[in-house]
Amino acid sequence: MARIALPQIIMTSFYDLTPNDKTGKPYPFEELKGKVVLIVNVASKCGFTPQYKELEELNKKYKDKGLQIIGFPCNQFGKQEPGTDEEIGQFCQLNYGVTFPVLQKVDVNGDKASPVYKYLKEQKAGLLGLTRIKWNFEKFLIDKNGNVVERFSSLTKPSSLASAIEPLLK
Repeated sequence: MARIALPQIIMTSFYDLTPNDKTGKPYPFEELKGKVVLIVNVASKCGFTPQYKELEELNKKYKDKGLQIIGFPCNQFGKQEPGTDEEIGQFCQLNYGVTFPVLQKVDVNGDKASPVYKYLKEQKAGLLGLTRIKWNFEKFLIDKNGNVVERFSSLTKPSSLASAIEPLLK
């Protein structure tokens, strides 16, 4: 039986990515051109969950200067994000007043990893060159040109990121 070659979609830049928002609608990253972006895999039942508060503080401080924070809920670490996309959105709003987008729940590791996370991990490996996401609230910082410039561990508090974000906003 002859094999038919199917065209492959090749991600050439950050702006080629289009994940889904929490309602399942496309959220095209091409609309983020010219913005500094902070992407975080989030969870509502994690020891790092209070980082939502600091993420929202960063959002309020820098969103009008060109920062876009995006949360990606993930249930791969200790099943700490069990809710539906709607429940997650409500949790973020009610408990932390989150106003930045929290998109559709995704996998960040493994065969079913989101194309966003596949791309981010290819662009910026973690400690010792390891690419897998270690835990919830790992952060990727992307400059105005779509370059992944930094990766921060879960232990890095969002409040400490101002020194990395501010130069990129200029």
